Amino acid sequence: MIEVSSLIGRRAVLGGMTSIGVLSIAGCAGYPGFSLEEAVRRLLFLSSDRAFARLLAPGGFWDDKVTRLALPESMGTRGGVFARILTGPLMKDRLQRAFNDMAFDAATRAAPAVADAVRTIGVRDALALIRGSDPMAATSFLHQQMGTSLVGIMMPEFNDAIRVSREPLVAEILGALAGVDVGGLASSLAYQADEAIFRAIGREEAAIRADPRSTNDPVLMAAFGIK
Repeated sequence: MIEVSSLIGRRAVLGGMTSIGVLSIAGCAGYPGFSLEEAVRRLLFLSSDRAFARLLAPGGFWDDKVTRLALPESMGTRGGVFARILTGPLMKDRLQRAFNDMAFDAATRAAPAVADAVRTIGVRDALALIRGSDPMAATSFLHQQMGTSLVGIMMPEFNDAIRVSREPLVAEILGALAGVDVGGLASSLAYQADEAIFRAIGREEAAIRADPRSTNDPVLMAAFGIK
């Protein structure tokens, strides 16, 4: 999974960037085919590729406080069997870890959708996204444009993962609770995963802005004033 996702991202960065605009930038004068829109797309391609490389590594969600999924709030209000099962931190961590492991397959489904969105997104004010003070401006713009589309993509993955989980604790909860709202749990986890993915992308964007030279990308370096 990790290799496939990385390949998707690398191909997007290397092969998906075409000349897409006519708004040239002075900093990129040495690269006449490039534009601010293309710089934004390259920034988002590279940021999302790096983010998914982290998320789809072993323990990608669980090991990172920025992206770790919490237990759905609804689980704390059910009482009864939940109160008995979740009496100690070890049990809570075990269940939370199981849900974070489920996020792997959900994020795998989300990665191509993000790449497609970056490839086709219309950038209205590329100058503000590149030259503004917000270190995560492009990521915020992408999230706004995509809305909750990733939630819709990831919900079925969480729903299926919950129902067929190999984690005995998850199976115990589902077996003990008649009429448990699996769909509600899946929805809560999908929304959390959506936020986690864009936080991860935003973190990578901020890192690129802080050190454009590390990308070895002439367009990004020129866009951020590196000669």
